[in-house]
Amino acid sequence: MTPATAPRSPDDVTVVLSGYGPVGRAFAGQLRTRGDEIARDHGVRLRLGAVRVGTAQCLPREEGPLPPRSAWGPPAPLDRTLDETGARVLVQALPSSPQVRRQAADEAVLALRRGVHVVTATKSHLLSHWRALGDAAQAGGSLIRISGATGAALPAGDLARTGARGLGCRSIRACPNGTATFVLDRLAAGDSLAVAVGEAQRRGIAEADPSADLSGDDAATKVRLLAALMWGWDPSDVRTRTEPVDRHTASAARAAAGRGRRLRAVAGARVDRPFLVRVRLEETAPGDPLHALTGPEKAVVYGCPDAGDITVSGGRSSPLGAALALLKDTLAVATAGRFGFG
Repeated sequence: MTPATAPRSPDDVTVVLSGYGPVGRAFAGQLRTRGDEIARDHGVRLRLGAVRVGTAQCLPREEGPLPPRSAWGPPAPLDRTLDETGARVLVQALPSSPQVRRQAADEAVLALRRGVHVVTATKSHLLSHWRALGDAAQAGGSLIRISGATGAALPAGDLARTGARGLGCRSIRACPNGTATFVLDRLAAGDSLAVAVGEAQRRGIAEADPSADLSGDDAATKVRLLAALMWGWDPSDVRTRTEPVDRHTASAARAAAGRGRRLRAVAGARVDRPFLVRVRLEETAPGDPLHALTGPEKAVVYGCPDAGDITVSGGRSSPLGAALALLKDTLAVATAGRFGFG
């Protein structure tokens, strides 16, 4: 083999992980168990330089599992951790809650301004600090990717950010919450709301507190973010109107099933109705991509009158699905600027 055709050595890319709940643990596991595969297939060796939680920090060894939390040390300031590890990517797997919004925003802005790319599955600071994050990324010449916040393993964010750009998309119509879809189908089959939610929790589909899923807030949040990527809306300016899945929904779900239809919690946005996202319970008919969903599947339909509607569906709703979205985005920012088809 001549030098011109010799395989390129993988680039080393160090990652700092913030948050170590189910999604963070799944992401760390992917890096530590699939390192050789990722390096071979993608030309990048992702190394976990540090794992941070609110009160502790771990600097993992190259090989072997992470030490127990009791063996972690106190957290250093994030800027010092980024410098000492030589990190090129900050991955955020923090809870999407108001309590950590400021922490998530401060971390991301600091990293972006220092030229460190940010990959996040955390939604709260994207809703409140969109402009600040964009300004920080521009100042630092860095990238921010949010697939994990817009549908876990469903690559809806990639389509909104680049895949459907220039195709004249005028509307977004989505079932981006797998819990709501699963529960509605169980209601149609005769379950009570409590039984349907309990089964979703047993299967790992629903959170311990499913209120954001059933109220429509989670679906509205995801479409706010997709509209921001597609049309440049600032999510903090977007109004939402939601219709919940509640104990009164069961009869509507069964009635729809009796007509050969399926009730869906549909989140929508339109370019001719700027800064408004609505979540409504709609009867969907055969042939509608949202009707075809089963179990916890998700789908987003980008309405493009000239190019034709574009639908992306599927994607696992689970901590592993979100972790894989983080991995996908990490590879994207780590390999940005390569030539050719790469």
